[in-house]
Order: sequence, then structure tokens, then C-alpha cells
Amino acid sequence: MKIGIIGSGHIGGTLTRRFQDLGHDVTIANSRGPETLGDIVRETGATAGTVEEAAAAGEVVVIAVPVRAVPDLPSAAFRDKVVVDANNYYPQRDGDIEQLDDKSLTSSRWTAESLPGAKVVKVFNNIQSGHLLSYGRPAGDAERIALPVAGDDKAAKQTVMALVDELGFDPVDAGTLDESWRQQPGTPVYGTNLDAAGVREGIASAKP
Repeated sequence: MKIGIIGSGHIGGTLTRRFQDLGHDVTIANSRGPETLGDIVRETGATAGTVEEAAAAGEVVVIAVPVRAVPDLPSAAFRDKVVVDANNYYPQRDGDIEQLDDKSLTSSRWTAESLPGAKVVKVFNNIQSGHLLSYGRPAGDAERIALPVAGDDKAAKQTVMALVDELGFDPVDAGTLDESWRQQPGTPVYGTNLDAAGVREGIASAKP
């Protein structure tokens, strides 16, 4: 599969490494330009591109950037794309975003409204990058952990859940984008390494 990744930090860089190792064709971009991505390109064999090029190249496009940067993305490039939202809202980093502070929108719904026409799916926001890199296990392994996956478009969600499974994690359907607050910071599944039953229990027990 052709995968675009926007963001070369901990999560974006880790997903580039993992997807390339699995045989996917990754184009990675960041805000500083493709000329700054030489190290990860040499390490992984991924292609460096602009944000527009990475979005155009990907059948699935991962966004792993500070939430405050999402409105600055070229929204037209993401229209009709399956977009993986791996972000979390941290006011100390992102500044205050009123709709997220007052909980009128989840951060993934806010992302979807910033990228009209994109098929947004929320995942990879609750796992540490080091665990994403090294904790993948075959299906059925007793130590396999699970990741919550939220989205409105059923086909897009199934596509992303298949990628989660390929990475070595059990994908757990976490509902719609409006329900994705259940996997945001401060919830029982955030920053934890639970199995599928534990993730389902954590999602169900989360309090607004």
C-alpha cells in the first residue's frame, strides 16, 4: 500500500520505519521540507516529499503533527483520502483551542472539520512511540496489545484496522469520531498497554 506520513517526529518516524519494514511504500513529509529528511530516508528507504506530495501519494495518509498545525495543512490535498489522526491536544504545546477546551468537539472531530472531505480515523494517539516500534506481536500471541480505532466511515476504519493488525496490534472499534474522547489523554486507555478486552473495558469506563 502507498502510505503518506505527515510529521517526522516520534510517531511519524516510527510509523515510517514500521510500514517500510512491512513492505509498504511510504512518502514522508514535515513542515521543514524534504531536504531535512535525509537521515530517515537513508535509514528506511522511504521517499521524502512535500506535504502535498505525501498526501497525494498515499492511499492512507497519517497526520502526526501538533494539533495547532492542522488548520495550516493544505486541506484540498486530503479530500477523499483515508486520513489517520494520530494527534493529541496538549494546551501547553498547542495553545488554547476553544472548541477543544470546552469539549464541544473531540480533537479528531476538530481535525475532520479542518480537513473537509477527508475520511478521518483516530488511532496511534494512545501508545508510546517506543512501544509502537517494538511491541507488535503476531495474532493470537498472549502478549499482544490492542489499540482503539475510532471513525465515522466504516470502510476507512476497516482499512486502518487492517493496518493496525499488520503492525502487530489488535484493533478495537472505539466508535465514531465524536466518541474518540474515550482514547484521548486522561482516559483509562491512554498511555497503557492493554489487551483487546482491557481496551474495550477502558473505553466503556471512560468518563467525560
